Amino acid sequence: MDPLSDVLSLLRPRTYSSGGFDAGGDWSIQFSRYEGIKCYAVVSGQCWLLVEETPDPVRLKKGDCFLLPRHRPFRIASDLALTPVDIKKILKPPFNGGIVSINHGGDCLIVGGHFTLSGDHANILLEALPPIVHLHTEADKAELRWSLERMRQELRAPRPGGHLIAQHLAQMILVQAIRLHLEGSSEGGIGWIFALADKQLSASMHAMHENPAHHWTLQTLAELAGMSRTIFASRFKATVGCSVMEYLARWRMLLAGNKLTSSRDSIAAIALDLGYESESAFSKAFKRIMGCSPRQYARGHNPAAARSVDRMSVASPS
Repeated sequence: MDPLSDVLSLLRPRTYSSGGFDAGGDWSIQFSRYEGIKCYAVVSGQCWLLVEETPDPVRLKKGDCFLLPRHRPFRIASDLALTPVDIKKILKPPFNGGIVSINHGGDCLIVGGHFTLSGDHANILLEALPPIVHLHTEADKAELRWSLERMRQELRAPRPGGHLIAQHLAQMILVQAIRLHLEGSSEGGIGWIFALADKQLSASMHAMHENPAHHWTLQTLAELAGMSRTIFASRFKATVGCSVMEYLARWRMLLAGNKLTSSRDSIAAIALDLGYESESAFSKAFKRIMGCSPRQYARGHNPAAARSVDRMSVASPS
């Protein structure tokens, strides 16, 4: 797999809910702080989006898609001057997805999903993204059009298996949105996700992700990137926020952590699979990066892990 697919698969994003709402007239909805990542798109109409701690509201139009990865409360409204209604009063339990009508609908249709990340170290993805990812170019809309229309149909006219299809479509829209943000990003932020947009650096990252057990050297990776060793090392650190070998070691430890909690492989076997010649060398590296021993991690005693590995991803500017 490619590096973005690797990270998303390791973090195991799952749909917490999928659905949408069809609003009409004057309306304003307040969403409280949440876990995970929100991903929605405007199928028809237009509205305003205001996220807490961001300076300016965003105007959303038909075909626009937006991601909210920072857990911040937000509001969506036809007019931000209106007094908002808490979303919990609109989505009264039991809510099992589908499209909710507000004021009889007809003016603005929004669909999407709310995802939690069941793998460890969710900040590897979430902190690599800005508070609002707003996709609004014609090229972005064209790529998302089929997914949005298909999801609208599934939510509007439920059929057998429709709930599962809507969940998969919501996840597909999430991945598409992250990819489009990556391809169109010109902010020059710092973090692993920005290196994927660099054709030269991405070649070396693809190689490390494709074969993490290989005995990579700075020289070999620089050659894959088509750069001198010195220029490659400098550019990688400036873009990713850590050295090449630090990134490789941390990625190996994330893979190791996943194996320790989801497989029955022995520590010695995991060490060998990830390119370590001995269990002791692997355990030493694991404790240095993850903050605990492999055995402690496997038993769930890993309070320092997130702090250690989050250095893979330096938050982009707000």
